[in-house]
Order: sequence, then structure tokens, then C-alpha cells
Amino acid sequence: MRRAGGTLGLLPAILLALAGCGVEVEGKGDGVPSAASGPAYGDTFIEASIGDIQGLIPSITSDGASHAVGALIYDGLVKRDKDDNIVPHLAESWEISADCLTLTFKLRKDAKWHDGWLFTAADVRFTYETMIHPKTPTAYKEDFLQVKDVEVLDPFTVRVTYPTPYAKALDSWAFYMLPRHLLAGYVQGGNLREAPQNRQPIGNGPYRFVEWKPGEKVVLVANPDYFEGRPFLSRIVYRIIPSQATIFLELKAKGVDYANLTAIQFDRQTNYRAFRKAYHKYQYAGNAYTYFGFNLKDPRFADRRVRQAFAHAIDKQELIDGVVLGLGREATGPYKPGTWAYNPMVARYAYNPARAKALLAEAGWVDRNGDGVLDKDGQPFAFTILTNQGNEERKKIAEIVQQRLREVGVAVEIRTLEWASFIKDFVKKRRFEAIILGWGIGTDPDQYNIWHSSKTGPDELNHISYQNPEVDRLLDLGRASCRREERKKHYERLQEVLAEDQPLIFLYFRDALPVVALRVRGVEPSPNGIMHNFPKWYVPKELQRYTSG
Repeated sequence: MRRAGGTLGLLPAILLALAGCGVEVEGKGDGVPSAASGPAYGDTFIEASIGDIQGLIPSITSDGASHAVGALIYDGLVKRDKDDNIVPHLAESWEISADCLTLTFKLRKDAKWHDGWLFTAADVRFTYETMIHPKTPTAYKEDFLQVKDVEVLDPFTVRVTYPTPYAKALDSWAFYMLPRHLLAGYVQGGNLREAPQNRQPIGNGPYRFVEWKPGEKVVLVANPDYFEGRPFLSRIVYRIIPSQATIFLELKAKGVDYANLTAIQFDRQTNYRAFRKAYHKYQYAGNAYTYFGFNLKDPRFADRRVRQAFAHAIDKQELIDGVVLGLGREATGPYKPGTWAYNPMVARYAYNPARAKALLAEAGWVDRNGDGVLDKDGQPFAFTILTNQGNEERKKIAEIVQQRLREVGVAVEIRTLEWASFIKDFVKKRRFEAIILGWGIGTDPDQYNIWHSSKTGPDELNHISYQNPEVDRLLDLGRASCRREERKKHYERLQEVLAEDQPLIFLYFRDALPVVALRVRGVEPSPNGIMHNFPKWYVPKELQRYTSG
């Protein structure tokens, strides 16, 4: 779930024909020599992050910023290549048994932790044990709970067995591996969050940790011993800038090398010569959707008619045109249009204020005192929408939703919160009535962690406390087969149920709109976006700006 929410952290209908493809939409510019020399080591790369990280053991965080940083510090056994295929990483090969119950990995023998310790099969088993440990505060243990056993056959061979076929078996081992020699005591003691690793991590990925100044920056340096070769960019700085407007000012001042633009910045504020001379703009179908969610423990929102009424009261096309300037596509559920699991034949809620009022009246919400606000049992229908500070698009969504709900008799206030506090103190603790937020989706359609009724704990991802027995059953069935055709029918039905139930209002999938400093080379747009080969990005020697690192 990378880069949704704060960055999730870190979140699309102008390029329908290009859905899923990374597309370069700006020329190479006219300020950088086209005949610059080839790959060179050095320079500092500065990335803007709208939210600070929660910690540096990404296994126990759920925000996009932490995972963006963590993905450079830690590696998994497998990864996704530019074409979104699963390929070897810390594992050099694997075998899957014909019955889909056994997965055997052969590990590389040249992968090391940043302190020099060799990465071995013992670390793989330890990662498994950590993730299933009852005291590990993680939202991601479900993949590992499906495992029957992880056996260390020799220092570089691991056999994973499953009691029944598990569709995500191979994909799940892309998860971050953890160092046994540093964390075993903290896991057993149930205090993993307090481990030094969470603030000064020793990883096995392409970059090593240097420092974290909360609210200011995270600094990494290239790992000279990385098994795939030292990354070209010597130093990475994540600058925490909690405002999209301020990030844009930094871009114009050349204070950052990478950022995600808002739609208005992309479409209207960057098409001038000086910007084209400094940055390269990219556009591709993003893997995140924006939603309007409810605390379903609140009896007002527990009534499905109320949620359906709100869906009719909101004009999604107005949001797509007005907030993201057409750079998005309507979301009818949690699957991106054009992907194999997507079902276009689900219930849709046309903008219809009259129908919204009728549904609210059926649910008992009527304006009995003539003040323009619906009431029930003597209480007005009024609530507060929370979203994160600095995200202008979400703020605009909240304002438009506020206006449209006012037109059907519902009073809404808006409150914006600093990102880390929003997630930690409000979302995780379920201290909200309604939220505007985003979900990043993975490459596999299994969304058990988000929708299953067993995943409503404070460290888990079913933030809205949704419970539906049929959804639980479909989620179970969808990941219990190795056959795509079998899985597809369960996920198609899942989308039908979610569309009818409207546990939250799926708004839109927004295009990813990153910009990269023009001096940076090696960026390869692809179906998997542009970050898939980040360790291979470089700055030609004559274009390097910084000597640090």
C-alpha cells in the first residue's frame, strides 16, 4: 500500500486508452544538455513528503510515507518488475508444488544486512514468526496466518507450507524481511515499537539509514554492499512539507527533486518554460482511490439507506471535473477500472438529490421544525468530516460534499488535522464520524485486511468497522484458489455487494502526477509506474548539484 494517504503516505478521464501504463507527457526540456554523459555515482535526491513517517519498521506502520522510506531500507524475497511481474529479489529462485501447498525458496548468498551480517533463511523464518506473534502490532499478519509452517532446510533454502491453497502465497513474500539478530528479544517481549530498529534501522535494501528528524526530514545513503550493486544516487532526503502549496513553491525554487502534483498544478501551473527546463512531468493511472467514509458504529451511518442517500447527493463527475480537472475516473468499488478483477456491472448512484431526500425520509430523517436541517428523535443530522491538513484536493472534496449534503438537509462541518495525528489519534482510535481519505491498492485483488469483519482492531485496516457476512465469505473464497477464473467470480460478486451496501462512498481513482528533476536520468515509465527501478536512477556527473554523500 505504497504512497496513498499522506504522500497514504499516501493518492485519475483523460487517458482512458492508457490505463495502467506509465506515460511520459512532457518533452525532455530545453535547459539540460541532451548529450550528457552516462550513469555516474553521486548527488543528493530530495523528495517531498506531505506526511511524516510513523516509524522505521514498516511492518508495524500503515501510512504511505513510512512504506515509501521503508521500501528503500528493506527488501523482500520477491518483487514486481516494470511490467508488474513477480521476479526474484532476495530469493534467487522458487518452486511451487502442483497442489499449490508448498513454496520453496532458494536465497541469494550475497545479501547482507547493513551491519554486515549475512541474510539467511533464519531471517525468513524469524520474519514469519514476528508477523504471527500475538504481541506484534501489525495490520499485515493475515498473509502469514495462512502459513502452516516455514522450515529452514539449510542457511539458504526455505520451505513454506500452506494447509490449503492461498492465492497470494508467492506475492506475500515481497514483504519486508526483518533482522533476527537485532529484533528477536523485542518480538518475544512484545515491545517491537520500542526497539532501536524503529528509529535507527538496520535493513538489507539499497539504502542505509542516516537520520530522522521528526517533522523535518529522513536521510538515507546508498548501500555500497547492495547485492544488485550500489545505487547511483548517493543520498536521499525525504523532506516533510505538510502542504501541497508549499511543496509546489519548493518545486519552483528547485528545492526538491521529486513531488506529486495536484491536478491544477499539473494541468495549469507547470506549462511554462522555466518549469519545463527544470522538471519532467509524468502521468499514469494511479493505484489509489479517494473515498468518503463513515464510522459505521455510529447508528446514523449504520443505516444503509443513509449511505445510499449520500451517494445520490454527491455528484462524482463534479468532483472529477472540479477537483482533479478530469484527471481521474469514477470509482465504483475498490478495484481499478481495466484490471482483471474489476466488475463494471455494479449498482451506480446517479446524482439525484430528490432520491437522496426520499431515502433519508425512509430512514426517519425529516425536517420537522423547518430550520432546513433534517432531524430524528429530536436530534439534527449534523456531523464533522475529518481530513488531513495540506492536501488541498481532499479539502476541496470535503467542501463540495458539505455543500451537496446541505442541499438535502444535512449539516456538515469540516476539520483538517496534521497527518500523523489524524492517523494515530483519530483514524486508528475510531474517533471520527466521517473522513475523506484514500486507499492504495495492491497488485493482487485480495483486500481481506480492509473489508473483513475480523480486521477492525486499532492496528488493523478496517477503519470504518464494516461487517458483512457475505463479504467475509467472498473474501475467504477469493484467496483460497490458485485459478484466476475462480477468483474473478468471487471478486465480481464482492463488488456487487459493496456497491449495494455503500460502506463508504468510492469517489474516484486519480491519475498519478509525479514530477522528477530533469537532471535525473534512468526513469523508465511502465505499467508499474516510475519508481520500480529507483536504484538505477542517476545524475550525469556534469549535472550533479550536491557533493553530500
